Amino acid sequence: MDDISLQKIQISGPTLASLIHRVSSSAGDVDGLLFGRVTHIIPLTLSDDSSSSAVDTTADQPTLVATVTSFFSSTSTATFYSGSGDLHAPSLNHLLYTSSSDDRLIGWFSGRRKTHLRPSMRESSVTAALASNFKLFSQIQNFPKSHTFPPCIFFLLTTPFQDQLIHTHEYKAFQFRSSTDSFEPKTLDVVNLGPAFRGHYGNFTPNSPFPDLPYEVKGLNSESMIEDEGKQENDKFGSLCDEDFKIGRLKNLMGSGAANYTAELEELYNNMIKKMNGLAKLVEQSSARVLEQENHNMKLRYKVAGFE
Repeated sequence: MDDISLQKIQISGPTLASLIHRVSSSAGDVDGLLFGRVTHIIPLTLSDDSSSSAVDTTADQPTLVATVTSFFSSTSTATFYSGSGDLHAPSLNHLLYTSSSDDRLIGWFSGRRKTHLRPSMRESSVTAALASNFKLFSQIQNFPKSHTFPPCIFFLLTTPFQDQLIHTHEYKAFQFRSSTDSFEPKTLDVVNLGPAFRGHYGNFTPNSPFPDLPYEVKGLNSESMIEDEGKQENDKFGSLCDEDFKIGRLKNLMGSGAANYTAELEELYNNMIKKMNGLAKLVEQSSARVLEQENHNMKLRYKVAGFE
């Protein structure tokens, strides 16, 4: 099971765009780690034909899909391996420890400038070393039994040999097969938002949970610098903004029950828009009064100076 072939590799559009931007905006070649998960997908074998010829013989074959959810990029190359492709365990452990991703390591990437889109010998050595490190194996999700998968995914990103205005980058995804000691190109499925990807995009979960949104207002007026008065102004400010939709309830917008709060949140948004329109009108009226007062003061100065 450790060397089973992946059907494809998935990555969200924003994650891929961020990765490409990181490589293209760097001062030189870079590399980094890929995080995500490997999931067992149950193939659909339903058919209207009840004959034996319609039976799918591959139904028992496991179908694995790797999902890249985040990455960790360095500012140079050879940050966790030597020039010969050997892993440097302390550096790798430090990168894994400092990474903010909650998912497991499933591979790494390399970004080069003006080179061919094929792995080098050193990149092959690094990927083989990662794929043979049993401590880095991760559990396959939704698999009937407990099986692990090595971090054998490799992304290669390059730039064209000649600078171009439109075509600025190339990329390719591979799976390193330990049984053949070679790279196997894989389809990179870019999942974006939209009706066609709605069910597909649901497989992605945010890496960062929805944060708390505490507000700290020491007072809206200059006179309310005392702590007790500041707390009162803080409460007034909170009730003005949330309209009985407490800030803590925003956590409920993440998860299966988010649909129950959509109508309330839309009503809150409409009320906020109305208040913003009212504030905009007040600002406009105040600006008109200020301009009128400035013109009046200018006329007074002219009278005092004897121009009228």
